[in-house]
Amino acid sequence: MTHHRFLEPLDVLFLRGNKLFGDPGSYGESLIPPWPSVAAGAIRSRMLADEGVDLARYARGEIVHPTLGTPDDPGSFAVTDFQLARRQGAQVQALHALPADLVVTLPGGGTVPEVKRSRPQRLAEGLCSSAPTTALPVLAEDQRAKSMGGYWLNPVGWQRYLAGAGLQASEHLVHARDLWKIDERVGIGLNAEHGRADDGKLFTVQAIALASGVGFLAAISGAVPPGDGMVRFGGDGRAAALQSVAGYAPGEPDYGAITRSGRCRVVLTSPGVFASGWTLPGVDEDQAWQLGGVRGRLVCASVPRAEIISGWDLARWQPKPAQRVAPTGAVYWIDQLQASPEALRALADSGLWFPADQTPARRAEGFNRFAFGEWK
Repeated sequence: MTHHRFLEPLDVLFLRGNKLFGDPGSYGESLIPPWPSVAAGAIRSRMLADEGVDLARYARGEIVHPTLGTPDDPGSFAVTDFQLARRQGAQVQALHALPADLVVTLPGGGTVPEVKRSRPQRLAEGLCSSAPTTALPVLAEDQRAKSMGGYWLNPVGWQRYLAGAGLQASEHLVHARDLWKIDERVGIGLNAEHGRADDGKLFTVQAIALASGVGFLAAISGAVPPGDGMVRFGGDGRAAALQSVAGYAPGEPDYGAITRSGRCRVVLTSPGVFASGWTLPGVDEDQAWQLGGVRGRLVCASVPRAEIISGWDLARWQPKPAQRVAPTGAVYWIDQLQASPEALRALADSGLWFPADQTPARRAEGFNRFAFGEWK
């Protein structure tokens, strides 16, 4: 069973990435949305605190929790989805960052943005590319237009995107300026020996001030998380209210239509920690893909620049290893698809992991999550 929780900040948030800051004159950027591991850590810590677990013994692996396991073996707990979200009346709506195959442009002289889609195209004879796939994502345009950033898909837009339908900016997109603002804060370096401010050690850090009703939606499986109260969220442990979302039904594609068409898109909804780099787990040198009960052939991919994830390991009181990941929103086109609707749903539920994967902590933290979409 999957449990959905809405995390609504009660203060500004410090959502730090993997870049160091604190030196004189340095600038600390915030990452939004944060990695799903932020939600995993906040909720797991709250669960341990509620049950009165000795955190020092748990960190040393001396206590095995029924669902959280140990720091090395996190048990059945898993974040299966983590998205920016907002409250609309009595409902909570998930918001998705634009996938890599969508481009928002403003036509010359126009005032209404347009949403365009790149599609796989085989290279013309005589053209060569270093890409291992047989096609490249191409955005066909009859005139130049500058792309516009900062847009998010609302639930209706996300559902239409998975179905391969057209999108209208006015109906299906939300701009970041309506969701949060940047609040820059100045920090002062401290002298550890004397316990006072050090001369000349000023630095700046970004704080995220989310709009009223805007927060994050986390889906948890393998455990029953708290249904109310507060959690420490992000850098400096700022407070966020934790609320149960009853009856939430996330959008999903028409698996029957995907099976009948014999092809699909795979869209990352969280960063992908892939041993093979940018490409999907289970893809061989000939671009044949097999994972779980799903088979096909990777023919095209739209993958933005790689990102680096890390984080802070509270149990060991040290940084987590830095890992290169395929970013959220990367899109992979699969042809020659062989799978039943049940196999597609099972793979989407489990994520892009091999059964014997050696990174159980990252699996529990919500990485390698994705959605299938129709390829029309």
